[in-house]
Amino acid sequence: MSAPADPALVVCPACGAPNRVPVTRLTAAPTCGKCKAALFTGQPLAVNAAMFDRQIGKGTLPVLVDFWAEWCGPCRAMAPAFAQAAQALEPHARLLKLDTEAVPEIAQRYQIRSIPTLILFSGGREVARQAGAVSAPAIVNWVRSVS
Repeated sequence: MSAPADPALVVCPACGAPNRVPVTRLTAAPTCGKCKAALFTGQPLAVNAAMFDRQIGKGTLPVLVDFWAEWCGPCRAMAPAFAQAAQALEPHARLLKLDTEAVPEIAQRYQIRSIPTLILFSGGREVARQAGAVSAPAIVNWVRSVS
């Protein structure tokens, strides 16, 4: 008999509580042990600075962040593709949207010079970065190829 897989640490998108979820149960619609919210919604999660740091620093899933702004035409054009990518990549990755105008300190921390910019984090560290608007299949293929 093989040993059970290590549980994933999934940060609740509603309350920010960390939840241990066996990797084999990620697709079984897990809910938060604290607030009972769904841990995965198939939609990108819009985050503030505190939730960004919590998702990147506490969770063990790869995290893809779309750095964007409301005034940015390419950002708005890519939003539906990013939402489609969330449906394809969850629950094996978390997708976040960070408004660089609302949370400039995070954009400065990661030296965001153009938007949209996608950054993939794993283990709390940046592992890949891509600037410019891309399609949903391109996002999914890129994440799968580098994670």
